[in-house]
Amino acid sequence: MATVLPETPTTIRTAAIKSPIPKRQYPGALVVVEGIDGSGKSTQLYLLKRWLEIGGYRIHFTEWNSSPLVKSATRRGKQRRLLTPTTFSLLHAADFADRCERQILPLLHGGYLVLADRYIYTAFARDAARGCSPHWLRNLYSFAPIPDITFYFRAPLDVAVNRIVAGRPKLKYYEAGMDLGISLDRAESFRIFQERILSNYDSMIDSDRFVLMDGTVQVNKLQKLMRQVLGEKVELAQFAPKK
Repeated sequence: MATVLPETPTTIRTAAIKSPIPKRQYPGALVVVEGIDGSGKSTQLYLLKRWLEIGGYRIHFTEWNSSPLVKSATRRGKQRRLLTPTTFSLLHAADFADRCERQILPLLHGGYLVLADRYIYTAFARDAARGCSPHWLRNLYSFAPIPDITFYFRAPLDVAVNRIVAGRPKLKYYEAGMDLGISLDRAESFRIFQERILSNYDSMIDSDRFVLMDGTVQVNKLQKLMRQVLGEKVELAQFAPKK
């Protein structure tokens, strides 16, 4: 079940490489949220996570760029502004590979419901917006398990950008895409960068079977829909506490 947005382009580009249907080689399930900054994805996943935790479900939460293995290298690269699009992409891939090997796959095989705040599609959208080859990116992350559900939270560009700009005193250099030389103004550079990312996400809706969620809907209604979709696509009983 998916919502349809009036802002969504009527013609969606199909990605060059289509993702296979998830193979059930493990008893766990993988649920992912994606979307540009300010789309509301992290808020909704947090609410879903708390709901499942309160219910005693067996879950694990992971988020993008959170592995301690490469965190210091990424931080130093950002501080010194040494990261090229390729090195930035490889650092994120190393981060993901570490979390996938140590957290995601073991817990999926252990029968957990894994919730991921951003997944490989973040790399496909952001790194491609920085000029990396989409084919190269798909091959780089070809080891990643395919999610059971990928919720794509889509908000109009101006709405999402205004949410971020209003909530932060200053946009960070790489966050704003200043490394791309788009604009000397950080806010303008951020907007253009996010527009590119949004376009890349839209191109994956059909090929990667995203569940489209309207990021402008009231938080409680969106959360209700998210729980409904989860219940339809994942057998939650297998993650419930044993009686």
